[in-house]
Amino acid sequence: MLLNQRFTLILVYHSKIHFKCNISFATHRGWKINTPPLSCFPRIHDDAGGLNPHPSMATASPTLVLLPLWSAGHLMSLLEAGKRLLTRAGGKLSLTVLVIPPPTEHLAAEVQGHIRREEASGLDVRFVHLPAMDPPTDFRGIEEFLSRFVQMHAPRVRAAVADLPCPVAALVLDFFCTALIDVARDLDVPAYVYFTTNAAMMALMLRLPALHEEVTVEFEEMEGTVDVPGLPPVPSSSLPKPVMDKKNPNYTWFVYHGRRFAEADGIIVNTAAELERSALAAIADGRCTPGVRPPTVYPIGPVIAFEPPPEQPHECVRWLDAQPPASVALLCFGSQGFFAAPQAHEIAHGLERSGHRFLWVLRGPPAPGARHPADANLAELLPDGFLERTKDRGLVWPTWAPQREILAHAAVGGFVTHGGWNSTLESLWHGVPLAPWPLYAEQHMNAFTLVAAMGVAVAMKVDRKRDNFVEAAELEREVRELMGGGEEGRKAREKAMEMKAACRNAVEEGGSSDAALHRLAEELCKGAVVSTGK
Repeated sequence: MLLNQRFTLILVYHSKIHFKCNISFATHRGWKINTPPLSCFPRIHDDAGGLNPHPSMATASPTLVLLPLWSAGHLMSLLEAGKRLLTRAGGKLSLTVLVIPPPTEHLAAEVQGHIRREEASGLDVRFVHLPAMDPPTDFRGIEEFLSRFVQMHAPRVRAAVADLPCPVAALVLDFFCTALIDVARDLDVPAYVYFTTNAAMMALMLRLPALHEEVTVEFEEMEGTVDVPGLPPVPSSSLPKPVMDKKNPNYTWFVYHGRRFAEADGIIVNTAAELERSALAAIADGRCTPGVRPPTVYPIGPVIAFEPPPEQPHECVRWLDAQPPASVALLCFGSQGFFAAPQAHEIAHGLERSGHRFLWVLRGPPAPGARHPADANLAELLPDGFLERTKDRGLVWPTWAPQREILAHAAVGGFVTHGGWNSTLESLWHGVPLAPWPLYAEQHMNAFTLVAAMGVAVAMKVDRKRDNFVEAAELEREVRELMGGGEEGRKAREKAMEMKAACRNAVEEGGSSDAALHRLAEELCKGAVVSTGK
């Protein structure tokens, strides 16, 4: 009977402000989503964060509760996944967002911007915020901060979910939110983890609790390579930054999350079966979780939000219009990537000597007291005369640029990137080979995966002991290889084009990711709990 009911989908993320907004969206395939009116959702008017249900909620349909984090790479990925679930569920699901206030005004403004961009759509979404609370201050890294901040909100998340006057289908948690699996168990509802990055990283995290027992020294001190089932032998130098120091609380939290992943009813991962068959098979076979039941995995990617191009093309896109096909190397390093003058000089010299066309999105170090990159002061960051000498074949853009639009342009032939997974998927969607330059988080592991496991990238020598420094000669070599200089680059280009077809086929109706999405939607509809209690 539950399969014939409508469902409400609830997303939880971080913002200072709650909004009611109508979200319309059309994907690259023209998918259309139809959702119920806002009468299905609670009215929230209590500035203290209390939930005041709408009178009609007594007979409302079941709810799926999602809890992403506030950063764009997490929030927008899970929101897009929710939209696809709506489509595949045939109108049985709708969306609400519970909001946990972010710790900075900058993040709050970013989240508010995302909400405003969703307001002009045809999808009914309710944004609801939980009461604000002081974030932890005695932390040693972002992984510890996020994990503890989420854990602090567990009682408020439980109260919010329990107060919903409609059945609950499941909780779907960002992978830093596994402490909230206990909330789901307490309320007797299924719990799923949404994994924003790739299956290779998921295999490592599932394997990490056992590795912690097996390897008694720091990983960089061990002999040989690290065994991650489904991957080639992993050099310790390619492990994610949080794993490199076992005495750091960030490492402790990674082990914790890896252990709790196996407790979830399923893991939804932003990849496609065709991209990472070996890693996904190792997870399914239980090789990553010896002695523990392997989790059910739903690879539903690539999860990419496609938006119609603006009426007026961005200046970077107009510049690309004048370049030959596949002739431009794009250098772009994500929302947190920036370079000081010494590294910027090395990049400039490498690009100039490479002889290739380039589009370089350059951000400068954060302003004093700030955490986010600043717009680049090109006069301070670049060598004298560089812009003049390269003006006929290069463009340096000193602020944000529309990366997805740029990667879609026919003039782009290679991508020098920090290797974030969202950027990687955008590149593969368009068949653009990569040269990963990892800077933080899990990006060193991503770089290894792209080169050694997937074959879509050329390897770059990055000095981790010098804050991931790259010499000019190395960048020159990488750009030449990426843009057509040798066998490594040729193979990466061919493999990237194969992955382009695989990505697009996966999300077509009947494709592997579409099938996984269908299985997931069926499970979510079956899992609705009639009452969560108070």
